[in-house]
Amino acid sequence: MRKSLLALAAVAGLLVTTAGTANAYEPVNIVHTERVQAGPYGLTVGFSTWPLKAMQSLDFTFIPDGGIEGKSGTLTMVNPEGGPNRKQPLVRHPRKREVWGLDVRSLPRPGDWTLRFAVNGPAGAGTGELRALPVLEQPGPPMGLSWAISTLPLIGLVVLVVVAWRRTRGRLRGGELPATG
Repeated sequence: MRKSLLALAAVAGLLVTTAGTANAYEPVNIVHTERVQAGPYGLTVGFSTWPLKAMQSLDFTFIPDGGIEGKSGTLTMVNPEGGPNRKQPLVRHPRKREVWGLDVRSLPRPGDWTLRFAVNGPAGAGTGELRALPVLEQPGPPMGLSWAISTLPLIGLVVLVVVAWRRTRGRLRGGELPATG
């Protein structure tokens, strides 16, 4: 009993001491930046992967000159066809709290995107755009082919269940005696 309690205490101690490192967030690595002038405010737009590819998740950071304190803003992403997505407020990045940003976001289609900013702060309001942001084709095979390949195991499982059910159907009803011998 004493050994069991000692082992349990050791496991609990290991769990408590190692839990902090397991919960750490991966830092946001910015590999490419672009500059945008939104009225009196300069913005540095950072990307966690470059070049951008359609349907590929990445982090965006938006860093106004002088920091984000006392400032607010909105972002509108305009797709290559010219149709704007909904306007969204610029909020703190969840893993890089000192800047604005978007966490794990992807752009749904290739083409030249536009990021439209509206920033309000002590120097007044300003707007600016990052135009012709190139987004390349989606990496990997086409989406339809990916889905078709990913359903093959499910189809195999259904076939296996149907074959097993047909082979054991008579036995389940009591129509056959199990083989012995």
